[in-house]
Amino acid sequence: MSYRAPVRDLAFALEAVAGIDQVAATGAFPDYDADVMGAVLEAAGQFSEQVLAPLNRPGDLAGAKYADGAVTAAPGFADAYRQFAEGGWTGLTASTEAGGQALPKALELAAYETVHAANMAFGLCPMLSLASIEALEQVGNEHQKAVYLPKLVSGEWTGAMVLTEPHAGSDLGALTTTATPNGDGTYALNGQKIFITWGDHDATDNIIHLVLARLPDAPAGPKGISLFLTPKFAVNADGSLGERNAFHPVGVEHKLGIHASPTCVMAYEGARAELVGRPNEGLAHMFVMMNAARLAVGVEGVGVAERAYQHALAYALERRQGRSVWTGEKSAPIFDHPDVRRTLGVMKAKIAAARAICLSTGVAADLASHAATEAERKLWKGREDLFTPIAKAWSTDVGCEVASLGVQVHGGMGFIEETGAAQYYRDARITPIYEGTNGIQAMDLVGRKLSMDGGDSAKALIEEMKVTLGQIDRLYAGKPVERFATAIEAVEDATLWLLDAKADPARAADVLAGADAYLKLMGDVVGGWMLAKGALAAKARLDAGNGDPVWLQGKLDLYELYAANVLGHVSSRLAAVGQGGELLQGLTVEALAG
Repeated sequence: MSYRAPVRDLAFALEAVAGIDQVAATGAFPDYDADVMGAVLEAAGQFSEQVLAPLNRPGDLAGAKYADGAVTAAPGFADAYRQFAEGGWTGLTASTEAGGQALPKALELAAYETVHAANMAFGLCPMLSLASIEALEQVGNEHQKAVYLPKLVSGEWTGAMVLTEPHAGSDLGALTTTATPNGDGTYALNGQKIFITWGDHDATDNIIHLVLARLPDAPAGPKGISLFLTPKFAVNADGSLGERNAFHPVGVEHKLGIHASPTCVMAYEGARAELVGRPNEGLAHMFVMMNAARLAVGVEGVGVAERAYQHALAYALERRQGRSVWTGEKSAPIFDHPDVRRTLGVMKAKIAAARAICLSTGVAADLASHAATEAERKLWKGREDLFTPIAKAWSTDVGCEVASLGVQVHGGMGFIEETGAAQYYRDARITPIYEGTNGIQAMDLVGRKLSMDGGDSAKALIEEMKVTLGQIDRLYAGKPVERFATAIEAVEDATLWLLDAKADPARAADVLAGADAYLKLMGDVVGGWMLAKGALAAKARLDAGNGDPVWLQGKLDLYELYAANVLGHVSSRLAAVGQGGELLQGLTVEALAG
């Protein structure tokens, strides 16, 4: 089936739930208004539907190719990328000084959801350019901003994030790639990197690698890492491209999914590079990219879930089998079977919740930079930090779950590649792994983000959810309100328990043992809060006669369905938070191996 960009849902999530109007009110984005938002979403949706979606299945089948030391993008991808760059899609949030459009982050995230939904393998290429742009804007020097930034913003060149080595995966402190001074202010990079997404391709004339490496006198571990910029081709003083740099791909990985995204093994053999930011602070600089990429990966989870959902819904309306319990029709569409319709409803509700979490994180990021007072900026920075691991991990878990349910709705046909449902499942599976596994996101949440302000951000969030709880009383009676109340109480209990446990170094194992359950609990409950806010906004529009009443009523129904199927099960999450480190320590190899 063809992909349809959910422009109306995206606009609703931005305005009614995430609160993008708060960003506009800062005055920091003079070229942004509701009309601009609508135009950007419509144009992004149209490009994604017409150009990117038709390449998704052929790209999966053909894949990116490696031969003779070079990588060739899947058929049609290079031309699609050129159209993408010409449309200005890599410059939505970049500064006007660099040639960008200086629009809000949340709007960029919403536009890119359509890209990832239409063609996730394609979307990874500009996604990494966006992270490179953000890093150079924050820590690049004037030369780097003048030479490289405009080309990345225009999309003429692409960026790559180069971290992982064969022996150093998530433990970046173990990397061994070296950067030796050349004596002229530049450095020679030597080493091998793996899992380098779009590290080489033929879609642009130049590729800018941002590489983690060690200086000769660097201390051991993560405090001895620096960040370097190295272009595939040297850039002459007049801006033209010079000689080929001394790095190249030595192969591409053969993966479960995202076949059209070249995942390269890269060799650096004296590659000429320049330092980005300060020596031995590369890890901190790289986290500028990582945090941008982690939120973007959360949006990937939403996008692939939306695509899988649309595919499953179309199949459920077309496939006929059995009698409808509602109409009595023989050979009815399987959409008329209650469990299939419930499954589709839960898929839709979780997508809406994950979308709102990601877009709300984008709004928080903008307000952390542009809110009127220092106190407000601090508050929003705390919200951004708290939400980022949740947006990445919970949304990508939703992507995998929804894609799996999409296969289930198809039944046996979902297991057959030709129906297309399997590709979304295969593609989605990487999202909980890269840019920091979801287990690492959970450890980051409880280890750093929860307590970095003494728990104030989490406590403020809980109080906001309680306010919304008091407001939905007028929309629902009984269980939908009670389940939300119980869910908020569970989050509060878990938060206070973790903050208390973190104060005692002897309970470190208890904290980490409950990390994954806590992140999932937070995601479940914050997702319910987002849907509750959406229900309140939909009711207000219904009462005002503003909008499609059937569609708006659906927002109220989605919250109620979510409350029954997700919030109704938070007690098991809370129990897992408090399971304790001793239980896990007792699970010896012998016990697990049987």
